Amino acid sequence: MRTGAVIEVTGSQVIEQVEEMIGADAAGLPVLAPGFIDIQINGFAGADYCAPAESMEAIAHSLRAQFSTGTTRCFPTVITGSPESMLGAIANLRRAKETLAEGPAMEGFHIEGPYISPDDGPRGAHPRQWVRRPDIEEFKRWQDAAGGFIKLITISPEWPEAPRYIEHAVSEGVVISIGHMNANAEQIANCVRAGATLSTHLGNGAHGEMRRHPNYLWDQLAEDRLNASFIVDGIHLGAAFLKVALRAKGIERSVLVTDAVMPAMCAPGPYTLGEVAVELRADESVVLRGGTRLAGSSLRMDRGVTKLMQIAGLSLIEALTMATVNPARVGRVSGRLRGINPGDRADLVLFDFDEKARAISVRETWMGGERMFAA
Repeated sequence: MRTGAVIEVTGSQVIEQVEEMIGADAAGLPVLAPGFIDIQINGFAGADYCAPAESMEAIAHSLRAQFSTGTTRCFPTVITGSPESMLGAIANLRRAKETLAEGPAMEGFHIEGPYISPDDGPRGAHPRQWVRRPDIEEFKRWQDAAGGFIKLITISPEWPEAPRYIEHAVSEGVVISIGHMNANAEQIANCVRAGATLSTHLGNGAHGEMRRHPNYLWDQLAEDRLNASFIVDGIHLGAAFLKVALRAKGIERSVLVTDAVMPAMCAPGPYTLGEVAVELRADESVVLRGGTRLAGSSLRMDRGVTKLMQIAGLSLIEALTMATVNPARVGRVSGRLRGINPGDRADLVLFDFDEKARAISVRETWMGGERMFAA
């Protein structure tokens, strides 16, 4: 429902009834929206999801911190690493999902790499020594360790093995995204035909300089079969590119992600992400220590919604769409496709909306009908 009306929602784990309060005045009341869904988050509030030995306590704390930002479901993301490290991280996340009270918030897992471009620029902060060719047998080992919870994989189309890998993963119910690439138009088209449906954080994980046309950014923007995710923190993307990219994709094919890493919601300073030394700066950017190359973000979903309105000029409804039903559709999150409607999961966020500042402030968050956060 996108009515702007005063409503009463009843139910338990799922929404049973939504009733409009006829004649009620909405002025001054907080906004009720579906809970946010983040399909790319590498860590948060001191927890590193890529660390095989990350403690259950730290992961639980990170999920509770996400509830305070309005996020109710997420895809913890494991990036490029050694085969042993990645497998260990996946198994550790499975344990967290299956044992923690907060575990149901981990809707599925996103594997970003290691089948990405080895080139500087497109590779981003992923360690070069562990970039490798797509391997279906490794995918099977991942999924066994995950208990079937791997829902999304990011791969570069430049590998000759990519289309066959994509076809296999898609046949197993996994969503394939393309990113961190140095691919040409034909390679991108081949992967879309094989079943890829998303571009990972479009506009990032790319060369600092490239041909003005053709290039892999234009090819992805022009491909209507590809949805696209965007990191909207005011750091990763300039306003002009973001506005043009959203116009090319349309709000209906655009998804807000944080791409947050462990220092998010922590104090500025030095941190280590696996083998990578990074720094969280006072301006909230996360960079490789001693340099300027971005290494993930410290973005929160509530601030991402705010930034979409402030930077891209979106309406509140458009920004919420990119944070709720769009990631649900793209990530195949069942029970979250229609918003606040009977039969959908009772994942809800209540927030104040400052229309003048174009900003939101979370009051309460519910996951599956249980209140997980109250300011």
